[in-house]
Amino acid sequence: MRPRGTAAELERRRRRAVELVEQGESPTVVARILGVCTTSIHRWRRMARKPPGLNARPVPGPTPRLSTYHLRKLERLLRQGAKKHGWPNDLWTADRVTRLLRERFGVAFHPEPVRKILKRRLGWTSQKPRRKARERNDKETERWLGDELPRILREAFRRRAHVVFLDESGFYLTPSVRRTLAPRGQTPVLECWDRRDRITALSCITLSPVLGRPGSYFELLPVNQTAHAEDVVAFLGGLRQQSRGPFTVVWDRSNIHGKSKVVKAWLAKHPEVRAEDFPGYAPGRNPDEWVWSWTKYGRLSNLAAWDAEELWDHLVSALIDLKDEPCMLNAFIKEARVPVAA
Repeated sequence: MRPRGTAAELERRRRRAVELVEQGESPTVVARILGVCTTSIHRWRRMARKPPGLNARPVPGPTPRLSTYHLRKLERLLRQGAKKHGWPNDLWTADRVTRLLRERFGVAFHPEPVRKILKRRLGWTSQKPRRKARERNDKETERWLGDELPRILREAFRRRAHVVFLDESGFYLTPSVRRTLAPRGQTPVLECWDRRDRITALSCITLSPVLGRPGSYFELLPVNQTAHAEDVVAFLGGLRQQSRGPFTVVWDRSNIHGKSKVVKAWLAKHPEVRAEDFPGYAPGRNPDEWVWSWTKYGRLSNLAAWDAEELWDHLVSALIDLKDEPCMLNAFIKEARVPVAA
C-alpha cells in the first residue's frame, strides 16, 4: 500500500534512505526505521542510478468522465440557453445541466459534482439574475441612452444647471434577508417582526454643471405615509433652495411625477426647473435606483429593527454616510451608463 504523504514528501523520504545507505548504514536498519521492506531500499538504489531517478511522480488520479472535447461541446450547448433545450427560461442550474449531460452524453452525475465542473473547468460562477420587465423596449432604451440623455446633459450644462436623478422607495420593518456565514448545517435564525410598517424615502443624485461632481439629497416621510405629488413638489422646492440655481430633474414616468397636475403647475411657476423622463420600465438607467439597492441589500440587509423609529435612525445614518462617498456615487452613475463627460 502506498504510504501517506505528498509526492514531494515521499521523494525526500526515498532520497534520504538512499543517502543513508550510501553513507554506510545497513539497508535492514534503514528499512526498519522507515517501516518498509529491505527490497524497497535496494529498488530505490537501483532507481537512483538511472533517470528519472527518484523524482516525484504524482498520482494522476482517475480519468475525468468528461473529456476536453466533451467540455467544449457542453459549453456550446450551454451558451445556446436553457430555452433551446426545453426549459421555460434561459437560466442554468446544476439540476438542469445534470439532465442535459444525461440526455446528450449518456453520463449520470449528481448535481453537486456538476456544479464543481462548471466552476472549476469552465470558469462559471454563481450569479443572481437581474430582473427585466417584459414591457421594456430595449431599442427605445438604447436610443434614449445614445440620443436623449446626452442632449439632456448638454442642455443642462449649457444653462449651468444641475442634473437631478430622482426616485422614491419604501423601507419595511421586515428585513431584506441576505446570505451570511455559519457552521455547516446550522442555519442562522433572524428574529424580526412580521409587520409591514414602512418608511417612504425620496432621494436624488445630482451632477454639478461645471465639473460634473456628484451629490446626494434625501428626505424621509412620516411612518406608513405613501409618497404623493405634493411630497414630490415639496422635495423639489427644498432642492431648489439648496442648489440656488436652475436644474433639470430626470425621473421615471410615475403618476406622481410629470403626469401629475400638481407637479405640472409647480414646474410652470418655476421655469428654471425642467423635467425629463427616463425610458419606460428601465429603472437601472436611474443612478438613484442604485442608492436604494445599496441601502436595502447592502448597508441595511439583515437589519431586524425593533420598531420604525430604529429603522428610521439606521436609514438616516446610511444615507448621510453615502453623501460623503463621492466614489460610491460615481459608481452608481457609471452603472447607470450616464456619460458624465458628455
